[in-house]
Amino acid sequence: MKNEKLETISNLFEEEEIRSIWDSEKEEYYFSVVDVVKALTDSNVPKRYWSDLKRKLTEEGSELYENIVQLKMKANDGKMRETDTLDTEGILRLIESIPSPKAEPFKLWLANLGSERIDEVFDPEIAVNRAVEYYRKRGYDDKWIKARLTGIVDRFKLTDVWKESGIKKDYEYGILTNEIYKSWSGMKANEYKEFKGIRKESLRDNMTDIEVTLTNLGEIATRELAKEHKPYGLKQNKEVAKRGGNIAKITRDNLEKELGRTVISNKNALNYKYLDTNRLNKKKLQKGKNE
Repeated sequence: MKNEKLETISNLFEEEEIRSIWDSEKEEYYFSVVDVVKALTDSNVPKRYWSDLKRKLTEEGSELYENIVQLKMKANDGKMRETDTLDTEGILRLIESIPSPKAEPFKLWLANLGSERIDEVFDPEIAVNRAVEYYRKRGYDDKWIKARLTGIVDRFKLTDVWKESGIKKDYEYGILTNEIYKSWSGMKANEYKEFKGIRKESLRDNMTDIEVTLTNLGEIATRELAKEHKPYGLKQNKEVAKRGGNIAKITRDNLEKELGRTVISNKNALNYKYLDTNRLNKKKLQKGKNE
């Protein structure tokens, strides 16, 4: 894998510290608004700048104001203080609302992203090529890429069947997907991510080819069982998803018996490592007690 930076909002600002918090339940980053304002403006008092901008956004009826979340972050004095934060989408919208020369490169970047998406409407192959190129740059071989793209298509086929079976809400898709994962791997998606040491990154992008194959098998089996038995609603579809996942579990068990080892790997494809700040703080606290 190439040595590349972690792709978050923080890396748009190379020399400025942008405090961020990871919400493991929502699987979303929240970034300090004041830090972003400080990085993009020449204001000597970024808090005041943000206060004025926030009032302006409120008067204009901007939804951005409603999406602000107050979270405790470490201030310059070392104390944890309530701080206005926004998620990734909110921060990008904030950048667009700041009239600053420093914000122009980011606005141009956002405009280019929009232009790319429009191009993809006329020629969808552009998006496919971009995905293939993305994976190749990160060191994935073509065999893995082919299996990954096939899995994406199969996933759409499964969700289409679920729609016909009365599944409409996003959280329901998540529940059914977790049922498949739990059945063959013993872990829900978020637990699997934690096991691999990843956060917002795609779980499947950090799987081995065997793990990807077992995931695909569980979903294909679930799809075919649903087509055959025609469950309706969340409860009935959960039972079918569990059965589909069990089919992948049988395959996993047989393979592991022949190999004499587990095929579940905690390895990921990241070239960086997250630090567990809570664990670090506990270690520091324990060290202080022992001294």
